[in-house]
Amino acid sequence: MAYTTEQIIEKLRDIKLVPVIALDNAKDILPLAQTLADNGLPVVEITFRSAAAEEAIRLLRRHNPEILIAAGTVLTQEQVVKAKNAGADFVVTPGFNPRIVQLCQDLNFPITPGVNNPMAIESALEMGLTAVKFFPAEASGGVKMIKALLGPYAQLQIMPTGGINLTNIRDYLAVPNIVACGGSWFVEKSLINAQNWTEIGRLVKEAVELIQA
Repeated sequence: MAYTTEQIIEKLRDIKLVPVIALDNAKDILPLAQTLADNGLPVVEITFRSAAAEEAIRLLRRHNPEILIAAGTVLTQEQVVKAKNAGADFVVTPGFNPRIVQLCQDLNFPITPGVNNPMAIESALEMGLTAVKFFPAEASGGVKMIKALLGPYAQLQIMPTGGINLTNIRDYLAVPNIVACGGSWFVEKSLINAQNWTEIGRLVKEAVELIQA
């Protein structure tokens, strides 16, 4: 099933936290995604920071079709095509690249581009996009900066990512325009490579209990 941007935003608002994942071994995505879903996070952002991303998306789509899959750190048009063909539901980029956005729009493939300043936001709005990623969130001024940007750009739906953790996530989620936050502290590569699903499950449960409280 192909989701619209609106449907994706609705799902993300419900879930509130997106695991940002870098994998060395594509097969690890299956037990990892199951652990995430079992503990309240039926969503993944599989980043193209590793060569395993495309295969991981394909495996997950085949075996867990109900999980929402974002392809993250998409930097090239080739990666857009790979992500779509592998079965991702949408694309997340670290910055705003009009050529990537245009390709996604041509393919009817939802995209949440990265922005952290008025110029990038206006470029997104110019192309009809209001759902954006705010990245790198903490380094770009965090909640304070987002609130300042929402003054002139009140129509934005924002997913902040970068430097978000248990100590600040509730401050972000308290802002109505923030749909969900991206985070990686509970899916660290060392835990994934060690296949420590028990510890990942504990960390996910802790995070979900905090944000749903």
